[in-house]
Amino acid sequence: MEAIIPNLNFNGNAAEALSFYVKALQGTVVHSSTFGESNMAGENEAFTDKILHALFRAGALQFMVSDCPPDVTVSSGDQVSLALHFSDLSEIEKIFANLSEEGIITMPLQDTFWGARFGMTKDKFGIHWMVNYDYPKNENKEA
Repeated sequence: MEAIIPNLNFNGNAAEALSFYVKALQGTVVHSSTFGESNMAGENEAFTDKILHALFRAGALQFMVSDCPPDVTVSSGDQVSLALHFSDLSEIEKIFANLSEEGIITMPLQDTFWGARFGMTKDKFGIHWMVNYDYPKNENKEA
């Protein structure tokens, strides 16, 4: 398991927030993709230019930023998820099950269009967790 990476969720103003953090924290946007660039393109025209996923970095500091998808909103205090990245596929399965115990799975652990095994859960204490395992390019995915 690697270091925790916070994920900041926004209600449609993630691009504005990223611009603010670039200036305020003197960092850079390492990667950014929109809903329009994903397999969700065309589902909701209002979200075409909204941020699906972005990675911000300033020195050793890094965090991810995203707009909530259509029909999902966040309220103050519910905007941050802690993202765990794994280098071992069996470990992500075990940790996701442990974190989900007595909690609420908000996205089941599954293979994704971006080449990862990914899931989201809210633990029994109300903490939001995202788990991610990036498949090596030559590894077969198991559903």
